[in-house]
Amino acid sequence: MTGRTEWPGDGSDSSRAEKEPSPQDPAERARAICLRLLTGSPRTRKQLADALRKRDIPDEVAEEVLSRFEDVGLIDDAAFAGAWVESRHHGRGLARRALARELRTKGVEPTLIQEAVEQLDSEREEATARELVDRKLRATRGLDRDRRLRRLAGMLARKGYPEGMALRVVRQALEAEGEDTDGLDEPF
Repeated sequence: MTGRTEWPGDGSDSSRAEKEPSPQDPAERARAICLRLLTGSPRTRKQLADALRKRDIPDEVAEEVLSRFEDVGLIDDAAFAGAWVESRHHGRGLARRALARELRTKGVEPTLIQEAVEQLDSEREEATARELVDRKLRATRGLDRDRRLRRLAGMLARKGYPEGMALRVVRQALEAEGEDTDGLDEPF
């Protein structure tokens, strides 16, 4: 005995291949990848399919695993779209058009997108636009009327609000502050 403690895999004849775990079955790898991604946050079927493709999971294995996950309710694009619309509208003030664009980029089917954005009616969308303008209005005090209009309407446009609604909401907010809004009916 030399006084040296041998640890498994510590011998000079061990190779790197012996230290690495044996490759898993592709279906098992696919399930592990999907579960890990779904643990962080909900994902669409397309997002998961893209992640599996990126990690070289064969398409037929990915399809089988994703279908099984859908069957047991771990993947539900309709629920994802509904939650996304509610969260992003409430948290960021995004309008239907911007929400639909985001859902398209996430691979949600058009019919599911339509159903999800229909959760927001025109009154709720306009009320959110008013809240956004009210919050931003204070920061524009001291600027001339046209610059305020452009900043506020631009902010709403970036969030997906239609031009007519944006101009109407901004004009009403400026009027409430005592601004002269003559001539603001024409689009820029």
